[in-house]
Amino acid sequence: MLSEFPDIKGREKSGKGVVECDTKPKHALNIGQPRVIMEVGDDGVAVITISNPPVNALALTIFDGLKEKYAEAMRRDDVKAVVLTGDAGKFSGGFDINVFERVHRTGDGSILPETSISVAVNVIEDGKKPTVAALQGLALGGGLELALAAHARIAAPNTLLGLPELTLGVIPGSGGTQRLPRLIGLPKALELMLFSKPITSEEGNDLGLVDAVVPSDELIKASRQWALDIIERRKPWIRSLHRIDKLGSVPEVVDIIKTARQQAKQSFKNVPQHQACLDVIEEGIIHGGYHGILKESSVFKDLIFTDASKGLVHAFFSQRATSKVPNVSDIGLKPRKILKVAIIGGGLMGSGIATALILSDIYVILKEINSEYLLKGIKAIEGNVRGLVSRKKLPKGKAEKALLMVKGTLDYSDFKDVDMVIEAVVENIPLKQKIFADIEKACPPHCILASNTSTIDLNVIGEKTKSQDRIIGAHFFSPAHMMPLLEVVRTEETSAQVILDLMNVGKIIKKVPVVVGNCTGFAVNRAFFPYSQSAHLLLHLGVDLFRIDQLISNFGLPLGPFQLQDVAGYGVVVATTEIFRTSFPDRTFQSPLVGLLLKNGRNGKNNGKGYYIFEKGSKPKPDPSVLPIIEESRRTINIMPGGKPISVTDEEIIQMILFPVVNEACRVLDEGVVVRASDLDTASILGMSFPSYRGGIIFWADTIGADIIYKSLQKWSELYGNFFRPSRYLEERATRGIPLSAPAATSPAAKARL
Repeated sequence: MLSEFPDIKGREKSGKGVVECDTKPKHALNIGQPRVIMEVGDDGVAVITISNPPVNALALTIFDGLKEKYAEAMRRDDVKAVVLTGDAGKFSGGFDINVFERVHRTGDGSILPETSISVAVNVIEDGKKPTVAALQGLALGGGLELALAAHARIAAPNTLLGLPELTLGVIPGSGGTQRLPRLIGLPKALELMLFSKPITSEEGNDLGLVDAVVPSDELIKASRQWALDIIERRKPWIRSLHRIDKLGSVPEVVDIIKTARQQAKQSFKNVPQHQACLDVIEEGIIHGGYHGILKESSVFKDLIFTDASKGLVHAFFSQRATSKVPNVSDIGLKPRKILKVAIIGGGLMGSGIATALILSDIYVILKEINSEYLLKGIKAIEGNVRGLVSRKKLPKGKAEKALLMVKGTLDYSDFKDVDMVIEAVVENIPLKQKIFADIEKACPPHCILASNTSTIDLNVIGEKTKSQDRIIGAHFFSPAHMMPLLEVVRTEETSAQVILDLMNVGKIIKKVPVVVGNCTGFAVNRAFFPYSQSAHLLLHLGVDLFRIDQLISNFGLPLGPFQLQDVAGYGVVVATTEIFRTSFPDRTFQSPLVGLLLKNGRNGKNNGKGYYIFEKGSKPKPDPSVLPIIEESRRTINIMPGGKPISVTDEEIIQMILFPVVNEACRVLDEGVVVRASDLDTASILGMSFPSYRGGIIFWADTIGADIIYKSLQKWSELYGNFFRPSRYLEERATRGIPLSAPAATSPAAKARL
């Protein structure tokens, strides 16, 4: 019942808005206000059009307008049937999610409209005149649910159809849980709802969701004729809620739903909406569609107040706020075209970045130091692209076209006309400094000079150049062609134009660019460097490493801290730990454990043996033979109180791992490294896979409370040392009762970053 495009703010008039009754021709509708318009043709078909740019979101006043126009259509003798459509090439993106945000903010559920019975059933489906939905562009969430209530659906080619409600912690709330299984069968309906998987109108036609696909310029004409055919009994008058022919027998239904429940438990931990959706579907199939509709409406209202819905809605809006950067996006600048990008280094990161660029039709020059490395880099790019094809995420034709967009080189001769260079070599300061001095000479004056460094201060990298305004960080996350986050790292000298240009490139290559300030580790790695450190501290206090990993996995992160180290490789662990130890010596924990693992021939996934055993074709398995190595490290450090393991609950373990992350995130906020707290939430979800249903690291912390986090860290710092010492920002927020997410009083240092 929701819009996937909640950019429409403040357009509903708080429940009392009056919808304009307009009879202007359709080309004059798009004037920026939510409106419902009706035109009656000589054929006796009333075309009712939803208009609320840009995606015809179902604002509160739209429902009032639909009731009004349908009442008029049913009343008028010159109207035989109705065609329901959307303005400007789109049917509807669904319910306006801004209303969800208002409900969460105010706690007032009465804001939610009663649409399932009052509009979908009473007005459309049980109306005394038939409705044909004319679909084009997109029909998502509540938009598709309105169409499901119609008596037929005609669609233009490539129209996107889907019910993505579960991604926001709720279920379809206008009859989607009941009508979709009746139209396309239960197995496919479950796939579309539980996984929020959209389909095209062509697939919808094959499934029975769409009755016909016609050219866009014939859509309204064909829909009018179909509506007249229903009146003349040349086409069936079908009420979806009454159909049972595609549902199967009750035992079959029960078996399918039982299987779906087990799959949902595995795939969607810690959230209630998937099991609730299955409850509602089962209710309707066993006891009838109207029973299902009533249960759906009740469950929908309960779910909107859950922590999962609050977190997911916050994450949704946070991601969209990242494009608003003061003094960058609001000063009238236009992004320049980036047609050709040079990448220095064809390793894991360089090849991944190159893959992301060529898949979005940006030409790439890949430079390496010798032919052997260059060939490896090119093969890695080919492997990335072929992998997407084999997983059916990329058509073969597009893959072949993309691979023609990359060229290898061993020198700077091809850099004379590039628009951007991205350096992606190892984290070695002298090497990076030399590269930047070289590319400043080799590249044109407009060229953006970017580094993919994950930790090193950009001022240090570029200190031997004169082009400080062109230097920027383009920090991708591995694997770069798949991970959605791009940290756009600016220095005090980086120009607004360069920042805007890199943000735009990020969007073109389907990343979410988050603008951050320049410091060791930037935003994500800086905030999360205590994650593995606190895990190692707990390990040396006697807590079992496999227990730690399992608890963090249960919390919602895909990998526990030790398995993550196995996967990342110990070389990365050693290098990043040293960088953070140098920058923040007062709050790092050092142990000889990783060195001992390497000495014993372990290098994690790289050689199949670390804390876990990695065998091809099977999941990693805990390796008990690592325990003596851990004991040796514990004896060396010797920090267990009284030489005995500490006693901690499961909840305390999660808190001792993640509260230090919150603490460091507070320092990131205090120093103005991010524009707003919600940017750090987005970055934590997209960069570190922090569970989106928890809203992001700062949102989650605020649900616990700064006071609880502060007192816990204070207690642990007294017991176990300075690593847990609360930050000034956290202490201030805790003592004053201010949420961590509230805007900070900007310090001079923070102002310089922003």
